[in-house]
Amino acid sequence: MKKPKILKRHCPYCKKHTEQKVAQNKSKGRNATHPLSVGSKKRVRARGERRGTGNLGRYSKPPKPKRTGKKLSKKTDFRYNCSVCKKTKAQSSGIRAKKVELI
Repeated sequence: MKKPKILKRHCPYCKKHTEQKVAQNKSKGRNATHPLSVGSKKRVRARGERRGTGNLGRYSKPPKPKRTGKKLSKKTDFRYNCSVCKKTKAQSSGIRAKKVELI
């Protein structure tokens, strides 16, 4: 996937189209997030998910076959830095790509 280093896109802070620099970051997993963020391991554990009485419908059905195999590509994590207000906005959802090149 090739992407230009400078794009003209809408800045939600300036509320207009501005030139923005594209930077690629390494996407963080749930363990690396802030400990008080919504999806952090600590808070998931505190919510008490997968705990309670009964079998939660687990053993009433036969086990599903496991799908094995490693994914060959990672999702992109682009940050867009506005040249006017200098604020950075991360992309909403990544696209799977084996190789990313900023041109």
